[in-house]
Amino acid sequence: METRRAEAFSDGVFAVAITVLVFDLLPIGAGVGGGLGHVLLKEWPKYAAYVVSFLTIGIVWLNHHTLMAHLRRVSRMLLVLNLVLMMCVVAVPFPTALIAEHLTEHTGGGIAAAVTYGLVMVAMSVAFSAMWLYLGLHAGEVAREPDFQPSLRTTIRFSGGLVAYVVATLVAIVSPGAAVAMYGAIAVYYLFEHLPDPTAGPEAAGRDSRSGSDQCRSDP
Repeated sequence: METRRAEAFSDGVFAVAITVLVFDLLPIGAGVGGGLGHVLLKEWPKYAAYVVSFLTIGIVWLNHHTLMAHLRRVSRMLLVLNLVLMMCVVAVPFPTALIAEHLTEHTGGGIAAAVTYGLVMVAMSVAFSAMWLYLGLHAGEVAREPDFQPSLRTTIRFSGGLVAYVVATLVAIVSPGAAVAMYGAIAVYYLFEHLPDPTAGPEAAGRDSRSGSDQCRSDP
């Protein structure tokens, strides 16, 4: 299948998921006569959840665009992995709403909400990393440059968020607020470019591969 169909479908999913996030903010202050400022300040968990999730989905979209630009075609397996990724993306508003409503609870609701959020992030990271690994292992079948081989360093940098999300999910059991802060920090980490530029041609792929080889040779 051509990549443009998979990209068009994915872009639609991203657009819906990122738009749905704002629905939790719309009821804030509705029907409030006086004391609107106090009401707005009290709802800070909803703002925090919205910002973290908006950044997460937006940055996943950016990296998804970069990954897809490395492809000349998508195989059936790659489509399946992309569907799993989209399933996770479109689910993000659900734990976002849980965080917004229960983060400050002291009865275990905040923990449950933060852990649920983390589990969705872990699943999304697994699906994304699987797509990147599939690209590297089946470059001759799907990659724009058939001899493209991502370096180990690039793969570790790109997939490092998976470990971080697991750690943040465990932290959520102790401190939901700290876990949400970590989720936001991971989103900022992925704001920086961790994948090679697909528009730079085979030279960039060669540099990426050689940098990985050089790194291996320099290690004791």
